[in-house]
Amino acid sequence: MSRLFSGIQPSGEVHLGNLLGALVNWVTLQDEHDAIYCVVDLHALTLPQVADELRRSTIATAQMLLAVGIDPERSTMFVQSQVPQHPQLAWLMECTVSYGELSRMTAFKDKSNRDSTSFISAGLFTYPALQAADILLYDTDVVPVGADQRQHVEITRDIAERFNSRHGDTFVVPAHIIPPAGARIMDLQNPGNKMSKSVDGAGTVNVLDDLAKIAKRFKRAVTDSDGDVRFDVDAKPGVSNLLSILGAVTDRDPEALADEYSQYGPLKGDTADAVIAMLEPIQARYRELEDDPAETMRLLRLGADKAEVIASEVLARARRNVGLID
Repeated sequence: MSRLFSGIQPSGEVHLGNLLGALVNWVTLQDEHDAIYCVVDLHALTLPQVADELRRSTIATAQMLLAVGIDPERSTMFVQSQVPQHPQLAWLMECTVSYGELSRMTAFKDKSNRDSTSFISAGLFTYPALQAADILLYDTDVVPVGADQRQHVEITRDIAERFNSRHGDTFVVPAHIIPPAGARIMDLQNPGNKMSKSVDGAGTVNVLDDLAKIAKRFKRAVTDSDGDVRFDVDAKPGVSNLLSILGAVTDRDPEALADEYSQYGPLKGDTADAVIAMLEPIQARYRELEDDPAETMRLLRLGADKAEVIASEVLARARRNVGLID
C-alpha cells in the first residue's frame, strides 16, 4: 500500500470548499493508502499569531478532521510541532534548495508584491523547505493537491532528487495526485472567486455555521436573469457552482443534475438541503469532541508517537548520508 501525506493549516474556519475540495477526499484516501495527515501549526507561524488562538485553532482543526471522518485507527493524524524531526530536517532542505527556487514560489511572490510595506517573515520565503521536510520525512509516495498547489510538490521532488544525487539514495521522490473533479467550490455571492477562509462574507458557508443561516445563504446565492438551468461555468458561473456543490454532495454529475431543474429556486433549495444533511452529523460529532478536549489531545499524542517512529528513521538516514555525526 502506497504512503500518502497531506497537511492542513490551523487558520480560520473550515468552509464548504475545504470540506468538498479536500477533506471528504482525505476520508476516502485513508482506505486506499497508508495515510498520514498533519495539522501544520509551524507553517501558521509564517504570519504573526496570538498564542492562545493558535492553540485553540490547532485543536479545533484536529477535531474537525475527526468529525469529518479521519479515523486514527486507519490513519496517522498528528500536529506538526509535536514531531521535532520536522524542523530538524527542514534545515537540511534549506541547504539543498536554492534562493532562486524559493523566490519563484507563488505564495511568496504574491505576498511580497501585494504589500511590500507589511512585515514579510523569512519563514514565508523558506516555508517550501519545511513543507518538503513534512513530505519527505515519511517516505511519502503520493501527495493529494489541487492543480493550483502542484508547485509545492514539484519543488519537493526537485529537493529530494538533488539531495539523492549529492548524498546517495535517501528520500522517496513523491508524486502528486489531483483530487476528483467537482472539488472547486466558488463563492455563493461572487462565483468567479473560490470560496475562501479569508473572505467570511455572505458567499462563504462554514462547516460549523448555524444550519438556518446556511439555508438562507443558498437561498440568496447569485445566479443570473435568464432562468435557464444548465452547467456552463463560463456563461453561468453561479448556476454552475450550485450544480457543482449539489453534485459533490450527492456524488452525481452536475451536467446531468441540470436536466432535472427548470427553475433556480428548487435548485437552491435542494442544494441547501443536501449540504445541511451532510453537515448535521459532522457538527454533532464536532460538538462531542469539543466537549472532551482531553480525548483529542490523547489521540494527537498517539498519532505523534506513531509518526515519530517513521520520521526518526528517515531523519537518521538523511543525517548519516549528509555527514552529520550521531
